[in-house]
Amino acid sequence: MGRLTFSINVTLDGCIDHREGIADDETHAFFTALMDEAGAMLWGRVTYELMEGYWPAVARGEQQAPPALREWAVKLDAKPKYVVSSTREQFPWNNSHHVAGDLHAGVQKLKDATPAGVLVGSGKLAAALDRLDLIDEYKLLIHPRIAGHGPTLYEGGLPGTRRLELVSARPLRCGAVAMHYRRARG
Repeated sequence: MGRLTFSINVTLDGCIDHREGIADDETHAFFTALMDEAGAMLWGRVTYELMEGYWPAVARGEQQAPPALREWAVKLDAKPKYVVSSTREQFPWNNSHHVAGDLHAGVQKLKDATPAGVLVGSGKLAAALDRLDLIDEYKLLIHPRIAGHGPTLYEGGLPGTRRLELVSARPLRCGAVAMHYRRARG
């Protein structure tokens, strides 16, 4: 069974608005490496639609982008993408699949079928999956910014505190810190 890893850009005050992170070659390389390690991506509908609106065109060369972004786009285009949605059933982007029905059962089945692991990158979806005790690891890129606005990480709360074990912490040149935590079980 593969691990479910939650990864996202987050500011010091917990903001997960994608426009607040530092986007440079090093941060893109961080997320490209995470995607390379994972067997599949898992998103909510809103994140899927945000990604679908830009990255396929970059992968096809229809949208100008620096080499690091183009590399990301091509790899993302080929990667299996799973989308949780109760309002949309068709996902035409290459290699995209719908996760419907019971969230716990659907994501557990995906984990079981993906030995290389699944990377979830949607804030609201991650909170729902954490409430279901499905997230195994957290690989957060903490940016040296205070946004002062939302959306924020876990704004809907959790039923209890999650104890984590630090696996690694690596500073990037831009001042962001790549934090890797694993759930402390037992």
